[in-house]
Amino acid sequence: MPSKKNPSDFATTLRELEALANRLEDNTTPLEQSLKDFESGVQLIRQAQKALQEAEQKVQLLLEKDGGPVAKPLVDEEAGDEVDE
Repeated sequence: MPSKKNPSDFATTLRELEALANRLEDNTTPLEQSLKDFESGVQLIRQAQKALQEAEQKVQLLLEKDGGPVAKPLVDEEAGDEVDE
Protein backbone atom coordinates (compact mmCIF):
# COMPACT_ATOMS: atom_id res chain seq x y z
CA MET A 1 0.00 0.00 0.00
CA PRO A 2 1.44 3.41 -0.88
CA SER A 3 2.17 5.83 1.90
CA LYS A 4 -0.56 8.26 2.96
CA LYS A 5 1.51 11.26 1.87
CA ASN A 6 2.24 11.94 -1.77
CA PRO A 7 5.43 10.33 -3.08
CA SER A 8 8.27 12.83 -3.11
CA ASP A 9 9.29 12.14 -6.69
CA PHE A 10 8.35 10.48 -9.94
CA ALA A 11 10.65 7.48 -9.44
CA THR A 12 9.02 6.72 -6.09
CA THR A 13 5.60 6.84 -7.73
CA LEU A 14 6.72 4.37 -10.39
CA ARG A 15 8.16 1.99 -7.79
CA GLU A 16 4.92 2.08 -5.81
CA LEU A 17 2.89 1.46 -8.98
CA GLU A 18 5.07 -1.51 -9.85
CA ALA A 19 4.60 -2.98 -6.36
CA LEU A 20 0.83 -2.52 -6.64
CA ALA A 21 0.77 -4.16 -10.07
CA ASN A 22 2.66 -7.16 -8.70
CA ARG A 23 0.17 -7.52 -5.84
CA LEU A 24 -2.78 -7.20 -8.23
CA GLU A 25 -1.33 -9.98 -10.39
CA ASP A 26 -1.07 -12.27 -7.35
CA ASN A 27 -4.08 -14.58 -7.34
CA THR A 28 -3.88 -15.06 -3.58
CA THR A 29 -4.62 -11.41 -2.72
CA PRO A 30 -8.14 -11.03 -1.28
CA LEU A 31 -10.63 -9.13 -3.42
CA GLU A 32 -11.05 -6.27 -0.94
CA GLN A 33 -7.27 -5.72 -0.79
CA SER A 34 -7.10 -5.84 -4.58
CA LEU A 35 -9.77 -3.15 -4.80
CA LYS A 36 -7.89 -0.96 -2.30
CA ASP A 37 -4.66 -1.51 -4.25
CA PHE A 38 -6.43 -0.64 -7.50
CA GLU A 39 -7.78 2.58 -5.99
CA SER A 40 -4.31 3.48 -4.73
CA GLY A 41 -2.90 2.72 -8.19
CA VAL A 42 -5.38 5.08 -9.84
CA GLN A 43 -4.32 7.85 -7.45
CA LEU A 44 -0.64 7.18 -8.14
CA ILE A 45 -1.25 7.22 -11.90
CA ARG A 46 -2.93 10.61 -11.57
CA GLN A 47 0.04 11.91 -9.58
CA ALA A 48 2.46 10.59 -12.20
CA GLN A 49 0.45 12.14 -15.03
CA LYS A 50 0.41 15.48 -13.24
CA ALA A 51 4.17 15.32 -12.68
CA LEU A 52 4.73 14.52 -16.36
CA GLN A 53 2.50 17.39 -17.45
CA GLU A 54 4.35 19.80 -15.17
CA ALA A 55 7.70 18.60 -16.50
CA GLU A 56 6.49 18.98 -20.09
CA GLN A 57 5.38 22.56 -19.37
CA LYS A 58 8.79 23.37 -17.88
CA VAL A 59 10.54 21.93 -20.93
CA GLN A 60 8.33 23.97 -23.25
CA LEU A 61 9.15 27.14 -21.33
CA LEU A 62 12.86 26.39 -21.49
CA LEU A 63 12.74 25.75 -25.23
CA GLU A 64 10.86 28.92 -26.12
CA LYS A 65 13.00 31.53 -27.78
CA ASP A 66 11.83 34.95 -28.98
CA GLY A 67 8.22 34.00 -28.33
CA GLY A 68 8.31 30.84 -30.43
CA PRO A 69 9.36 27.25 -29.88
CA VAL A 70 12.80 26.10 -30.94
CA ALA A 71 13.05 22.60 -32.38
CA LYS A 72 16.47 21.00 -31.94
CA PRO A 73 17.36 17.38 -32.66
CA LEU A 74 18.81 15.52 -29.71
CA VAL A 75 20.86 13.22 -31.93
CA ASP A 76 22.55 13.81 -35.28
CA GLU A 77 20.64 11.26 -37.38
CA GLU A 78 23.49 10.56 -39.84
CA ALA A 79 26.33 10.16 -37.37
CA GLY A 80 24.29 9.04 -34.39
CA ASP A 81 26.17 11.55 -32.23
CA GLU A 82 24.71 13.94 -29.73
CA VAL A 83 24.28 17.49 -30.97
CA ASP A 84 26.42 20.07 -29.14
CA GLU A 85 25.17 23.58 -28.44
